[in-house]
Amino acid sequence: MQLPEDQLRAGHIPADLYRQIPPGTDLRRVVIVQEAPRSYRGPIVLTLVVVTGSVAVLLVIAFVVQAIAGAAVAVLSATGGLSYAINRTSKTRKGI
Repeated sequence: MQLPEDQLRAGHIPADLYRQIPPGTDLRRVVIVQEAPRSYRGPIVLTLVVVTGSVAVLLVIAFVVQAIAGAAVAVLSATGGLSYAINRTSKTRKGI
């Protein structure tokens, strides 16, 4: 019995707890309550939700910015304020 939990399960009271019990107390009626081990499920789920939400917000912002930029280019092109051209020069080989 190395661990205090093993001592408590076996019905033994560790010395540090034994000193805290008032004199004259019936030890058969003493109940020792242990704190439950910490669960990491909550913080992990919270972190995943925050990361997922942040990625979703960034994707929505990127989509909105792209839509606004496309609309602005379309409006400026239609009004003559902006024009762009794609030039592709083809190089054809003539006989070898």
